[in-house]
Amino acid sequence: MLIGTAGHIDHGKTTLIRALTGVDTTHLPEEKARGITIELGYAFAAIDGDVTRGDPAAAARTLGFIDVPGHERFVPTMLMGAAGIDYALLVVAADDGVMPQTREHLAILHLLGIARGAVALTKCDRVEPARIAEVQADIAELLASTALAGSPVFPISAITGDGIDALRAHLLAIARDEDACPPDAGFRLVADRRFALAGAGTIVTGTVRSGVVGVGDTLLLARPEGFRREVRVRGLRANNRKADTAGAGSRCAVNLGGIDFGEIERGDWLLHPALARPTDRLDLRLELLADAPRKLGQWASVTLHHAGGHAMARLVLLDDALEAGGLAPGASALVQAVLDRPVFACCGDRIVIRDAAGRETLGGGRVLDPFPPSRHRRRPDRLALLAVLERPDPAERLAGLVASAPLGLELDELAAAHNLPEGRWQVLLPQAHHLQGKTGGRVFSAAAWAALGEAVLARLAAHHEAFADEPGVERERLRRMCAPRLPAPAFLARLEALLAEGRIARAGSAWHLPSHTVELDRADRRRADALLARLAEGAYDPPWVRDLAEACEIPEAEVRSLLRRVAMCGEVFQVVRDLFYPRATVARLVGIVAELAERNEGRVRAADFRDLIGGGRKRSIQILEFFDRVGFTRRIGAGHGLAHTLRGEAPVSGENQEGRVTIAPP
Repeated sequence: MLIGTAGHIDHGKTTLIRALTGVDTTHLPEEKARGITIELGYAFAAIDGDVTRGDPAAAARTLGFIDVPGHERFVPTMLMGAAGIDYALLVVAADDGVMPQTREHLAILHLLGIARGAVALTKCDRVEPARIAEVQADIAELLASTALAGSPVFPISAITGDGIDALRAHLLAIARDEDACPPDAGFRLVADRRFALAGAGTIVTGTVRSGVVGVGDTLLLARPEGFRREVRVRGLRANNRKADTAGAGSRCAVNLGGIDFGEIERGDWLLHPALARPTDRLDLRLELLADAPRKLGQWASVTLHHAGGHAMARLVLLDDALEAGGLAPGASALVQAVLDRPVFACCGDRIVIRDAAGRETLGGGRVLDPFPPSRHRRRPDRLALLAVLERPDPAERLAGLVASAPLGLELDELAAAHNLPEGRWQVLLPQAHHLQGKTGGRVFSAAAWAALGEAVLARLAAHHEAFADEPGVERERLRRMCAPRLPAPAFLARLEALLAEGRIARAGSAWHLPSHTVELDRADRRRADALLARLAEGAYDPPWVRDLAEACEIPEAEVRSLLRRVAMCGEVFQVVRDLFYPRATVARLVGIVAELAERNEGRVRAADFRDLIGGGRKRSIQILEFFDRVGFTRRIGAGHGLAHTLRGEAPVSGENQEGRVTIAPP
């Protein structure tokens, strides 16, 4: 269990920890010279027996103490230490009583969601019993409106030793009842120190925020601004003991291989690679302190503290606080924080905001969505989604989140947002929550999966009715008709599932309903083969329908009808009205377009395409526009800058997917 001190400067925090553990947490010469804490200090005491003896597994049965500075100039350092603690030890001197930093530190503990703690009423040897009773009453009144209301108060003197044993016994009893944190999340640690140790190499220290790390693990050392380095865990010390593993709440020193300590900065993250997804926007439930000096209006500028670092942020009010003219002291609201630099954050992380100058604590809250949209952020459906994200139960929260996503959710983003890497989302989202599972890198509710399939079927039916002579719809074109915001791999997975169920069929690159078919008798098949042969002979300039009709002595209307029926099976493609290209020729044209795109940085110009196929400019434009229409390319630019870029699936995907005509019996 990790215990963090809090309180005003010179109220005896460091002296108290020394009395409880025998460890002096000050280590800087300046701290010793000035008699104040400047940097975070750490001390450890075994729950059972001496901290220096015992097996490595005893690290989990060790009390860890973080001593934080009490001076108002060092509140950011205090925030770094308090962010990872399990239990708060508020220190109040009996002679001074409640002081400004007592109030600010207590407010920070409340905003960080730390609901367990005790109060050490120090320097009781300096005052009369009446003064002790008076300060105890002040403390009870101070705690009443916070998460630490009702916490026990221990009058002590670190000089005489009075009350130290009672406080130590209380802390040990709490620690013995502490449940181990389940390893159901990815590993996260913010480095607060880094150094090189002779014979060992690079060491980083920090508090494990979530997950478990073990010797031999491969992790990512990263900072949100872009630095990334894969590192290997060579050794561990957890709560001042050599250990093979360390879990959430442990003070951990990690010996890293693969990096020099000079490359590491304070505030860098050591984490599971799936969680290294930066964001510069956070949707929050923000609470303003009751004694905050003013309302926070739309686009208010604040300093936002998260984990081991801070960023300047602008606040966008999302709910009723906007109509009320701002977020009033003592109230809470949904806000979006727009940051001036990225952070690594997960749903449930706690943040604290201070004024823009970083001098006064204003409020704090909890991250709801670390990857929110920048547009339509106040729409009713978006606010309803944030209400779902406020649910306390993780399984209920995730089930509601997925149920509210008609196009599913990206699994990588879901894992990073909720700290559920390596498929842990499946534990919280079993089939009982109506999940379809992993599909194209996304997860869908059963209802959303079924609705997407019905949308595809309805759109194909409408298209067949309107264009009965077309073979179907190419994949990318169909995606734009049904779900343009759905990523192409996920849409393809849905089509393939419908194909496997026999609810749709495919002819070449065209998807269609099974009932949308064509059958040719033997006579039509012979005439079709003759037409296909003449089209193939024409290469990149095949004959028009009227020329085919004249050459084959077939009425023009019958040639047009027959070729359209053959096109429904993917053997020919209608580029423009009355101009058909056989499948093999289209495959060669696809290759030419792909080659040009590779040569010219992804751009295909009509003039270059014309030179390679040997036709006129008009014909080149017709072919490229056909590729645009079926979703293979996209037209960009205008005038002399007009070009086409590769966009999606080619109309000819391979011989294994070639559609064939069914020949009816004579």
